[in-house]
Amino acid sequence: MRNFVLGILGTLAVLAFGGLGLLLLGFFPSRANVAPPRIEMRIANTALDASIDRHAPHLNSPVPPTDDNLIDGMKLYTMNCALCHGGLDLKPSPLAKNFYPPPPQLILRGVDDPEWQVFFLTRTGIRYTAMPAWENVLTEPDMWKIAAFLTRTQKLPPAAKDFWQKSTGVAPPVGQGRGGDDTPGSSR
Repeated sequence: MRNFVLGILGTLAVLAFGGLGLLLLGFFPSRANVAPPRIEMRIANTALDASIDRHAPHLNSPVPPTDDNLIDGMKLYTMNCALCHGGLDLKPSPLAKNFYPPPPQLILRGVDDPEWQVFFLTRTGIRYTAMPAWENVLTEPDMWKIAAFLTRTQKLPPAAKDFWQKSTGVAPPVGQGRGGDDTPGSSR
């Protein structure tokens, strides 16, 4: 039994050092313009979910989801987020394929995370991605407005839908679920 346990521990040590060696010798791909391996995406998403669950405070928004606040969130999203996450015109971002990992296309895919998580990710950013921390750029109320808008894109009130339609010429998505995007930082 002792030899069996030592064999397992030895195998795990060889695999760990072998994997570390592959990383340190430059065999791990570093290109931003290729699709990430599925295992890497799965590990990254699991780690991100666990980190958010551990560190993000479960806050209630101090900004009510009124028509004006949702329209402000839409405007703020367009000015600050759409270049990477896709615009209100329902077209994917032209930059999306040039990031590693690619940013989730939030308007096309929808967001199924709670508002407090979207606020937390907006405020703090996501390490090892191109998602910056916006806490020193946007005010807290503005970040809450963006979070309110993103968590309600599929079920906007009539005034916000009307603003979307008039400003883009495109009707907002209605009731479409997520499309299975498993990019870190995407709605999981």
